[in-house]
Amino acid sequence: MTSAFSTSSSAYAPHNVKNITVFGSGLMGAGIVQVAAQNAFNVTMVDLNPEALKKGQDIIASSLKRVAKKQFPEDAAQQKTFIDKTMAQIKTSTDSEAASKDADLIIEAIVENLKTKQQLFSMLDKVAPEHTLFCSNTSSLPIGEIAKATKRTDRFGGLHFFNPVPQMKLVEVIRTEETSQDSFDSLMEVCTRMKKTPVSCKDTPGFIVNRLLVPYMMESLRIVERGEATPQDVDVAMKLGAGFPMGPFELADFVGLDTMKFIVDGWRKEGKIDDNLVAPVKLLDDLVAQGNFGRKSGQGFYPYNGVGGKK
Repeated sequence: MTSAFSTSSSAYAPHNVKNITVFGSGLMGAGIVQVAAQNAFNVTMVDLNPEALKKGQDIIASSLKRVAKKQFPEDAAQQKTFIDKTMAQIKTSTDSEAASKDADLIIEAIVENLKTKQQLFSMLDKVAPEHTLFCSNTSSLPIGEIAKATKRTDRFGGLHFFNPVPQMKLVEVIRTEETSQDSFDSLMEVCTRMKKTPVSCKDTPGFIVNRLLVPYMMESLRIVERGEATPQDVDVAMKLGAGFPMGPFELADFVGLDTMKFIVDGWRKEGKIDDNLVAPVKLLDDLVAQGNFGRKSGQGFYPYNGVGGKK
């Protein structure tokens, strides 16, 4: 059945995605739900419990208020109409099976754990319609390995959005060796309809952005660990000398030092990247061990005004 599906364009016509189900209601999941709803997709946000979904709804509501004020700065009525119309496109559910019944596209934005993602997609593969496309928003795990948990590897790809999703225009669209052309075309079209700029990349470690960015940040750590410069001087140098909007240490704090370590440790274990680029850095390991993850914890290379606050 799978091989017949991958060679037939009649079973699933590209560009007709209407209903999207997003698993995960954290910053990434809620952001994806928001941009999909803003652009007329019917969206269902799924999480384990009502409390998590409420937090996701609050994230969306707060973000929509900012967007509405920017789009209609002098018109409170239009602001309200915009917010109400967008929120009307969103449903929430704690029932994974029911939320998948009418989905044309399922996007997973849960914890970065390969086994957990595989378990989710294995379950969804049994209940979602045959035509449904599956996607992971992972930033570092191999899409092909996640897809192996299903029998629809031709209808499986990656949609890697960037944080904060409503503001960041880029989406990396990842195709594996088995992703069909119809599936890939559909994912590119979905991104365009979300008013994002999609780029195509293969299923390689870090895809494009993180493959370049993480080694750059790791080398910045090594410069500081060797005593060659301070984090502050490195950040100033890269902002004023290279034109970067944020220095590597500011960026590491924003991304999350625990996330950065997780990515590098995973790449090192996978063994597909030069060992020198992913060698451990004690400075990073110590901060993570101390629970200093950056902005999210209130302390990283810089102190922040409360959890998630500004410097």
